[in-house]
Amino acid sequence: MCMACEQQDMEWRWEMVEIISTGVMPPGHTAEDLRKLGLPQPGELIREPQEDGTILIRQVAPKKSFACDTPNE
Repeated sequence: MCMACEQQDMEWRWEMVEIISTGVMPPGHTAEDLRKLGLPQPGELIREPQEDGTILIRQVAPKKSFACDTPNE
């Protein structure tokens, strides 16, 4: 992929992340589309306004669903 195409792809992904961070599914896409692209689902990102006016977008850690059913010895 050429440098211009890589740049365009990065910008497109960033636009998708910005939309997803608002909790909205990007128009024309499904959850399966996002999984195939390696992008998070709506609700998996949070926006944190910073004091300098910028917005930090972070991915929420998945909830651990592991439960040990082995008795303690």
